[in-house]
Amino acid sequence: MKATSSLRLRALAIGLALAGIGHAWATTPAAKPDVVAANVDTSVKPGDDFFAYANGAWLKSHPIPAEESQWGIGQVVQDELYAKLRQISEAAAAQKSASVGSDEQKVGDFWSTGMDQALADRLGVSPLTSELARIDAAKDLNALLDEAFALQPLGVDAFFDMGVLQDEKQSDVMAVHLMQGGLGLPERDYYFNNEQGVAKARVAYVEHLRRMFQLLGASEADAKQNATQVMAFETALAKVSRPLEALRDPLKNYNKMAPAELSAKYTPTIAWNTRLGDWKLPASTVIVGQPEFFAGLQSLLAKTPLPVLRAYLRVHLVDTYASYLSQNFDNEHFDFYGRVLSGQAEQKPRWKRVLNAENHALGMILGRIYVKDYFSERSKQRYNEMVEAVRTAYSERITRLDWMSDATKAKAQAKLAAVTKKVGYPDKWKDYSALQIGRESYAQNMMNANRWAFNDMISKFGKPVDRDEWDMTPQTYNAYYNPSNNEIVLPAAQFLIPGFADDQVDDAVVYGYVAASTIGHEITHGFDDEGRQFDAKGNLSDWWTPEDAKRFQQRADVMVKQFNAYEPLPGLHINGQASLGENIADFGGLMIGIDAFKKTEQYRKGEKIAGYTPMQRFFFGYALGWLSQQREQRLRNALLSDVHAPAKWRVNGPLSNIPDFYEAFDVKPGQPMWRPENQRVKIW
Repeated sequence: MKATSSLRLRALAIGLALAGIGHAWATTPAAKPDVVAANVDTSVKPGDDFFAYANGAWLKSHPIPAEESQWGIGQVVQDELYAKLRQISEAAAAQKSASVGSDEQKVGDFWSTGMDQALADRLGVSPLTSELARIDAAKDLNALLDEAFALQPLGVDAFFDMGVLQDEKQSDVMAVHLMQGGLGLPERDYYFNNEQGVAKARVAYVEHLRRMFQLLGASEADAKQNATQVMAFETALAKVSRPLEALRDPLKNYNKMAPAELSAKYTPTIAWNTRLGDWKLPASTVIVGQPEFFAGLQSLLAKTPLPVLRAYLRVHLVDTYASYLSQNFDNEHFDFYGRVLSGQAEQKPRWKRVLNAENHALGMILGRIYVKDYFSERSKQRYNEMVEAVRTAYSERITRLDWMSDATKAKAQAKLAAVTKKVGYPDKWKDYSALQIGRESYAQNMMNANRWAFNDMISKFGKPVDRDEWDMTPQTYNAYYNPSNNEIVLPAAQFLIPGFADDQVDDAVVYGYVAASTIGHEITHGFDDEGRQFDAKGNLSDWWTPEDAKRFQQRADVMVKQFNAYEPLPGLHINGQASLGENIADFGGLMIGIDAFKKTEQYRKGEKIAGYTPMQRFFFGYALGWLSQQREQRLRNALLSDVHAPAKWRVNGPLSNIPDFYEAFDVKPGQPMWRPENQRVKIW
């Protein structure tokens, strides 16, 4: 299953993969090195490549493990988290008296069943038998659409995507959103880009499909034909899909219409009123992200032979659940999505994969237990206070802007003041009482979890927006900004530095690591190229004067040009337009973080630690947040499908625009990170 980009979640792109704990941070207190100085590679000049200078010593001594596609601070943090979550899961599984329906029973049964490889092997593909039979029984297009709509609640990406989300122009209303989807490769450009590695991935995908059809019982000839036809169908679907950068325009992706109008104008084959009614969604209007995609889907449904559409649904269903089936399905799924697309040499241990699934299925149950044991009130207070320090610094920066009018500044200040902060964990926990978890099969538990999540989403329609809800668990090493709620959400795990307690890290490092790369980053998303189009109440509304909007765009174009020039792989550049929001947020977070840090006692004293000044340690702290290396296959995947630039350029890119960085490390003209004054980005 692949992750999708969403307007709702502008998250830090640190991977959530798991790996072993052999790292420099895990030392005894007496031998513990400085939190950042130990990572420095002094053979590199900071003005040449600050990412390599700040992180190089660690990266050189910690090659990517065979089971990983990337390796860095995110994965080491995850190891610490997963060791704790494993203890929670094993303790729940060992309980003999847990009552049916209790948190302990659900966690324990999920863990026990997921860890039972022998049971999964005995069952094979049988947990999916009824769904596969319904697909095979579809004798006309309408019957096949019945099954496609039935697969959506199971998490299967069949033809398109759907969600019940806040109406972008009425943030107090939950609305049905219909969006492009249905692809098996990570993103539409994977079907068309001619770079050598992408072309090889396309060939490998067809081979993957062929092997999947053979595992489902098809002859070699039939499997090959099915694979070729499904690839042709998906390629045609990709052709009518919008490219990644076009999905960042909230106005163009907002097309409200009645379901009957969607049927009449774009998809006469799909009676949307009836289909939505079957999902208990009596919507009078829907928000269609890409109407031309649905017109293209209609054309494809009308002309594609029914056996091809059946094959498409069968393989999408099985690929969605392959990781929870017998070893042969699991291995085949990994061979393409893990080995080919991400570069992993081998699978992660089963216990780590089960914990990934458990976090997906029961995340907030685990989170409730996790924060009780591992996140202190003192830490929560520290980061609540840091949010306010960053907010104050941002307010002062807005006041000083020389390119924004007073009228727009006033509205920007109102929006900033209205940003809600959620730190650590929810005040109100999600109710999982309707979710049934048992010991029938691993795949069945995942189907139950997906169906429960779908029903939970559907239940929000027609009700007041729950602005207390979290879209990430507390044990997630990530964060996000939600424009419709005008909120930043900062899970407890995002503040972790491996091997160090919170009170063992000096403010300089924390302000770079948290205030700049997390808090300032997420708040700046409210004012990036996309977030700036939402007002203080979270509504898609133009609150800028035309002159200010033009000046913002001119400054943003400088950043687009800067990142378009970066070429991480031969023939593959960073997509400066698609990654613009994240790049603005990185840059803005740094500028605001610097301002906030300059008010701290540590900065005012100016004393060195481990030989480095407070401002140098601030920049080390920022680079620490992006300490990561990745395999070529994963990098290629990210360049085509991710709105975040790779880690190295998330450090070197924004820093090359910041005078304080030049001063801290004596960066001179002629060095790679030096940018002439007239080429530097100047936004927030």
